Amino acid sequence: MENFKILNGYLDDNGKLKSMPGKKQKKKLEAMLIYLATKFEFDKEYTEMQVNEIINAQTAFRDPATMRRLMWGSGLLKRTLDGTAYWRSKSK
Repeated sequence: MENFKILNGYLDDNGKLKSMPGKKQKKKLEAMLIYLATKFEFDKEYTEMQVNEIINAQTAFRDPATMRRLMWGSGLLKRTLDGTAYWRSKSK
């Protein structure tokens, strides 16, 4: 958790994200997305359902679709064109 001090107040005692930063808090949102990305193994393929399950296990606010899209949009997760497979790539 040392690398994610910026998320103080957003993480509960178990390391679960309690809420999403506001739109003006881009650095915190970016840190949150990177934090979530650490929950995925590099170069392992996940289905959309598996990605949602991992995100839901790590967040209290239950919005896996938004978080998944933000992670993909920021390059933290890659996916097939049809969205049937996702993976965390070492190259962003």
